[in-house]
Amino acid sequence: MAAPGALRVGIIGCGDISGAYLRSLARFRDVRVDALADLDTERARRVARTFDVPAALEVEALLARTDIDLVLNLTVPRAHAEVGLAALAAGKHVYSEKPLATTFEDGRRLVEAAQAAGLRLGSAPDTFLGAGLQTCRRLIDAGMIGRPIAAMGAMLNHGHEHWHPNPGFMYQVGGGPLFDMGPYYLTALVHLLGPVRRVHGAAAIGCEVRPVTSQPLAGLEIVPEIDTHVIATLTFASGVLATLTTSFDVWASDAPLLEIHGTEGSLSLPDPNTFGGPVRLRGRNDAGWQDVPLQGDYVGNARGLGVADLATALRSGRAHRASGELAFHVLDVMSSVLDSAERGAVLETRTSCARPAALPHGLEFGVLDD
Repeated sequence: MAAPGALRVGIIGCGDISGAYLRSLARFRDVRVDALADLDTERARRVARTFDVPAALEVEALLARTDIDLVLNLTVPRAHAEVGLAALAAGKHVYSEKPLATTFEDGRRLVEAAQAAGLRLGSAPDTFLGAGLQTCRRLIDAGMIGRPIAAMGAMLNHGHEHWHPNPGFMYQVGGGPLFDMGPYYLTALVHLLGPVRRVHGAAAIGCEVRPVTSQPLAGLEIVPEIDTHVIATLTFASGVLATLTTSFDVWASDAPLLEIHGTEGSLSLPDPNTFGGPVRLRGRNDAGWQDVPLQGDYVGNARGLGVADLATALRSGRAHRASGELAFHVLDVMSSVLDSAERGAVLETRTSCARPAALPHGLEFGVLDD
């Protein structure tokens, strides 16, 4: 139940992910969703009825409303920049689904427009605020693996055409394994290890034709416009070296999702596309992996936690955690990896960012400040 003075949110984009946000945001006192909009206005009306949202509007009408404080941008990736810039021009704070934009230049335009207008810019993913990755943050900050030395991540599957009702956009600019799933892995790593300084990438299109087997488009063939197998070597400003492989060309794999190794031990992290565990730790004297109890309330699907944190931050004046600065740095890393692969060169990143503050532990659900 929203509290008096809650941040008034309008959602643009009522696709599959909107339901997860609407269910989660209803649990936070500092936000309330007052309006929905979609290019398909009938879809917006259906979602509004399902989740008891007061208004379903056309996009222009939502942007024109003076009683909307923040636009939650859940459009397809190639529309993130256009919709985000329009919302900022209308005087709204913006929180976007990932990625922040599909090009570095569009990401810069969003960041600069928000700064010029004195508005907040935030972006998914906010899974790093979940109990799993927050537990990892506490372990690393407490020195449980010593000084971090190396990390490795692997996001390996065979794409979306087997399950998604409309998978084509995943093989267009702004999609692909790196831009689709890379933000989860890279945001988790930057949250834990700090910013990336340089990258070296390699990329290719594996399967050149993707037969769709999911309904309702079964039988359609997709020809990818973007690389479907991407390998990155990352050097962090702290000196940590990492490898990240993202692929839509792998049928099966036993590779660990994400690990961080230090001078005193190793840490096995949960799937960064989730909010929970498991978290496992193995110190230098341990005979095997030890399961670590999770510390934090946000274990299930809590998409929208970053929006709630932004709302709380507006009250106190502090920085919000799932920030535009963080998302722009992740966008920079991804863009630089693809540029590096094309040019065959090691590239320096063009941005940096601060590690977002850890969530306080032991607070009542929905309370995000001490």
